[in-house]
Parts: sequence; C-alpha cells; structure tokens
Amino acid sequence: MARIRFRDPYFNYRYRHYLYTLRATIALSVTFAIISLFNIPHSIWAPVSTLMVMGNLPHVGGVLDKGGQRLIGTALGGLLGVALLLIPSAPPGTIQVLTLAAIAVALHATFTSRYGYSVLMFGITILMVTGDGNQDLTIALWRAFDVLLGTSIGILITIIVLPQKATDLFRFMLADNLDRLASLYYAHTLATEADHDQALEEMKKTTTQLIKQRALVDAVHKEGRLRRGELNSLLSLERRMISTVELLLETHWDTRNGHDIIESLEGLRAEQQQLARSLSMLAHQVRTGQQIDMNIAALDLQRYVNRAFSGRSSSGRALFSPSGYLWLNRELARQARALVGYLGNIQRLPSSRLRKRASRHHLVGGRRLSDERPDSAQP
Repeated sequence: MARIRFRDPYFNYRYRHYLYTLRATIALSVTFAIISLFNIPHSIWAPVSTLMVMGNLPHVGGVLDKGGQRLIGTALGGLLGVALLLIPSAPPGTIQVLTLAAIAVALHATFTSRYGYSVLMFGITILMVTGDGNQDLTIALWRAFDVLLGTSIGILITIIVLPQKATDLFRFMLADNLDRLASLYYAHTLATEADHDQALEEMKKTTTQLIKQRALVDAVHKEGRLRRGELNSLLSLERRMISTVELLLETHWDTRNGHDIIESLEGLRAEQQQLARSLSMLAHQVRTGQQIDMNIAALDLQRYVNRAFSGRSSSGRALFSPSGYLWLNRELARQARALVGYLGNIQRLPSSRLRKRASRHHLVGGRRLSDERPDSAQP
C-alpha cells in the first residue's frame, strides 16, 4: 500500500495540504540533523533557506523554479562577493560601491523578466558576504554554503517525499472547471428555474480556479511536460468558455415571447444537454490521463433560422434575443470543439501513470476527486 501511495497522484492531490506540511517538517528536520551532526558554523542560514524555498509551494515545479533561482542567485552573489573581498588593498568604500553597482545592474537587467527572485537572492548573498567591506572570508563562505545546503535539502525532499506535481494540479483544476461548466450548463437547460445564487457561487469558484491555474504556468513548464505556449492557449480557451457560460446564465428575456420561442425550438434542449454531457466526458478524460478522443457536435443554427431569427413580440417588434441566445450556445459548442482538438494535439498530455491508478480510485463517469465538491450534474 505504501508503494502505491508513494507515487499516487490522486492521493497526493486529495491530501496535498497535509502532505505539504509533512514535507516541510521533514525537510527542516533533515536540515537540523545535518547541521547538528557536522556542527556547521553559522548554520541558522540553512533551515531558513529550507523554509523559504518550500514556503507556500506544495508542488515540485514551483519548488524547482524557486529553488533553482535561489541556487543561481546565491552562487553568483557568493562568487562575486568573494571576488570583491579578494581585491588587494582596496581603497575605503570601494567594495561597497562595487556591491551596489552589481546589484543595480542585476535589478535593471531583470526588471521585466521572471528572474526577480534570483536577483533578490543575488543581492542578499553579496551583501551577506561583503558586509561592511571588512568581512571575514571564512564567515562569508560558510554563510553561502549554508544557504546552498538548505535550498538543496528543500528541493530534494519535495521531489522525493510524496511529490505533488504542478502538472497534475493543473490537470485536475482544468477537469474540475470543465465539470463545473457542464453542471451549470446542464442546470441552465432544465425547465425548472435553477438556484441563481448557487450558480453565481459556482461561477466564482470557476473563475478563482482559473486564476490559480495561471499561477501554475511557470511551475508546470519547469516540470518539462507542457510548455508555456500550450498552457497559455489552454487557459485562453478555458477563459472564453467560462465567459460564454456566464453570459448564458445571465441571459434575461425582454418579453415572454422570446422565452417561448426558445422553448418551442424542437431539439434545442436535447443538443444543449448532449453538449453538457460531452463537457463532463472531456473532464473525465483529462482527469484520468486518457488520450483526448471525442466528437462534440456543432450546434447548427440553420435549423432554427425560420423560427428564432424572425420572431416578433406581441406588439409586432422584431425579437433579437432568441438569435443572440442561440449564438451563445453555438459559440460554447465551437469553443468546446476547439478545446478537444487542442488537447488532442498535445502529445505529452496523456498519462499512463494516471490511467493505471484511476481504476483504484473508482474514477468512472464524471466523478470528482474531492468529496467536498458536489458531483457533476448528469441527466
């Protein structure tokens, strides 16, 4: 059982908050054990670095990204700081001026890049090493070593102990959002009026989760399975689908005539509910690591053109709301088809690791991973 759980992405996702706490505690314990066993000087920098590199990052990609930047910044700052201290007979103030110049150049060079954390660590390390210009070289080297030691331990423990991959987290969030959209869209097609407040709350959760997915882009890219361009394209399609469903949920009819026209369109509700089922099926394929292979039918507006696009109110005025409503449904179907096509073309999206373990968790149909979220609505 332990072997199964060790690399079980579903288990690690469900209990990710507890496992993050466990990993951080183990990493700090290992760091304290090493610095105590070898009596390393100025050792307080080691556990501080361990905690900083793992702080608020429960997944491998995030720690690799942050830890890598910390290692680079620390190494460069330490080397340059030592080089400055080795300047023979430096005039008073020379080392401080060169230190400030180095930090200024680094800050300017990375102002618009994503390597700000490396520069932060570069600046901290070089200041820590040079001090007031009369720093003991031995102390400077030990402090730099402690930072590298603590950072390395944090990275290794994150990779080894029940690792939570940012790629899996991104995948599961995408699947959950697709499930929510399917549930909301299906509820929208029912004859009974859906709970508007509950629908708004679900839309809020969906938008919040999209923001969290955007924050994972660099971490997922760092893990090497999906590229930033692929992720950004996925998020763009997901955002447009969320906006379309939100517009559909907020659709209000100016007159009863428009609503009656939509209700009288034969086959429309069946097409809408089939689209909701397709979204739920897509969520299932994404979640379980399957090859994305499904067909989402396009919504054909031509079959409704005579009725919906020529409707008039009781006062004789032309009705435009039915045609706009149908266009939104067609757009949602088109966006879903585009998402299926894009996901199907990403060669490294399918995962045999997920497929092998999906059956152990009885992931059938559109069932969610977490029991705390409501089940996907199915007809």
